Amino acid sequence: MAWNNGGPSPWGNPRPGGGGPWGSPPPGPPQGGGGGRGPGPDLDDVIRQAQDAVRRFLPRGGGSGKLIGIAGLVVIGIWAASGFYRVQPDELGVVMRFGAFDRTTPPGLNYRIPWPVETVTTPRVTRINRVDVGFRGPADAPVGTRQGATRDVLAESLMLTGDENIVDIDFAVFWRIREAGEFLFNTRNPEDTVKSAAESVMREVIGRTQIQQALTEARAQIEQDVRRGTQAILDQYRAGVEITQIQMQKVDPPAQVVDAFRDVQRANADRERLRNEAESFRNDIIPRARGEAERMVAEAQGFRDSQVARARGEAGRFNAVFQAYSQAQDVTMRRLYLETMEEILRRNSLIVVDDRMQGIMPFLQLGDGQRPAQGQRPQVPPAVAAPVLTAPPQQRPGAMR
Repeated sequence: MAWNNGGPSPWGNPRPGGGGPWGSPPPGPPQGGGGGRGPGPDLDDVIRQAQDAVRRFLPRGGGSGKLIGIAGLVVIGIWAASGFYRVQPDELGVVMRFGAFDRTTPPGLNYRIPWPVETVTTPRVTRINRVDVGFRGPADAPVGTRQGATRDVLAESLMLTGDENIVDIDFAVFWRIREAGEFLFNTRNPEDTVKSAAESVMREVIGRTQIQQALTEARAQIEQDVRRGTQAILDQYRAGVEITQIQMQKVDPPAQVVDAFRDVQRANADRERLRNEAESFRNDIIPRARGEAERMVAEAQGFRDSQVARARGEAGRFNAVFQAYSQAQDVTMRRLYLETMEEILRRNSLIVVDDRMQGIMPFLQLGDGQRPAQGQRPQVPPAVAAPVLTAPPQQRPGAMR
């Protein structure tokens, strides 16, 4: 180079006798007395040593323009290589060009125009964040729990119910980033925004709910209503946040009246128990009574059907006899007489007596049902007259045919 071969210095000043670049005389022995402190190292020597070090790394015969070009290429290469960046699996890359949002990049190795043109922010979009409302717990508490020492914040937890009662509610809001660009640029403090929206919606939902329902069976419904309402507000703000869950940690009356409310809850539990017992008794006896009633109705129906059938049979039999009598009166009258006598004599003892006998002697009842027991004297029944067998009307003297 020119200033390395005894030529003019790079600042355009001659360098006679190997002097400094500004034309000063070459360095000599220190001036002044021996008792004083000498000056520092000469600037020309420092520059010369730096030139020799660079000369050892560069090919001979090169000029200053080539050196500057190589140095520029090296700097440009380093600057261009600084545009590579890595996005972790649970992150999303947000690229900003001159401070304005430009695009998002997926996880993996990506490239951007190096600084100062483009910059990258990598928020964790899969992480579930938590905001506590009504209480403050330890920051390292596991998600979904309320462990460790907590401190109630009454200004956030005390709410007015629909029946004008005060209830103390502590709940947690779980959320994650849904749109990274909206999350970074549309809200100044996303966590405070989520907290304020959730508290506002919770007060609105509790304001139209009865205290007894809020303390017992309506908790799941309240959580769902608050989650939907909070998500609607954040979508209106374009906050880029998704509410994953609302978890009510505590729902109690104020501490001053909690004992009275517990007594009321115990009374309600007893009422429900007695009601369930009454329901079980009703469910047991009513089907039984219904079954008994159905059985009685079925029996009455069967008896009615049997009587109707018997009556119809008797009527049919009478009609059949009447028809037979109409066709043959003599034969029918004889058959009826014989059937009637057979029915009468079947139920009575028969005594056959000769009609020429002048008197009837007493007799012993020799039937099985009237046989006297051993050791007893048989009782002699009074004389029984034998039934007089009469001929059918057709055979009587003077009977009409």
